[in-house]
Amino acid sequence: MIGKPRTFLAALVLTAAPTLPLPAAAGDTYTVDKVHSEVLFTIKHLMSRVTGKFQDFSASIQIDRAKPENSSVEVTIKTASINTSETKRDDHLRSPDFFDAAKYPEITFKSSKIAAKSKDAFEVAGTLTIRGVSKPVTLPVTFLGDLKDPWGNERSGFEVTTTLNRKDYGILWNKALDQGGFVLGDEVKVTINLEAVKQKQAADAK
Repeated sequence: MIGKPRTFLAALVLTAAPTLPLPAAAGDTYTVDKVHSEVLFTIKHLMSRVTGKFQDFSASIQIDRAKPENSSVEVTIKTASINTSETKRDDHLRSPDFFDAAKYPEITFKSSKIAAKSKDAFEVAGTLTIRGVSKPVTLPVTFLGDLKDPWGNERSGFEVTTTLNRKDYGILWNKALDQGGFVLGDEVKVTINLEAVKQKQAADAK
């Protein structure tokens, strides 16, 4: 049975200061609207590419607009929620050959530093943990803007596109081909699109 891993994630936030350690969370809190967000991955399979997604994920984003360098983000993805539209393949991906979802139910990312590259482009550094392996990563984040929706909610959009090597996180399964090469590639392209909603303070909710 052939499967395909992906990653994670990631993550996302906005900011505007040099690379500095993040202090305690400050500013406004945003949470993800999952109906309008997605965590996708693509991996090479034989001569083509296969795309899948994680359906259960959450993120808490702290945005300090007065001091953007104080912003932060934490992302959690449930590994059992992987979906490539093929039941047997998804079961294989949940097995110890890949994510071992029973033993490692979550992929997490927690930011530690943020740096502005331009008005809408940021680098968010932090720790990505997959299958119990934690490694430092820097995610390129594009800020897509703010607006107030027709129901009075304040929303912000973020996009992340990055590439991870699955072997860095102990996802090693593969199968050699008779004519050379392997069933799966090692690199996984990850795309995260987040639509985040500002949480109303107690005073605002009255």
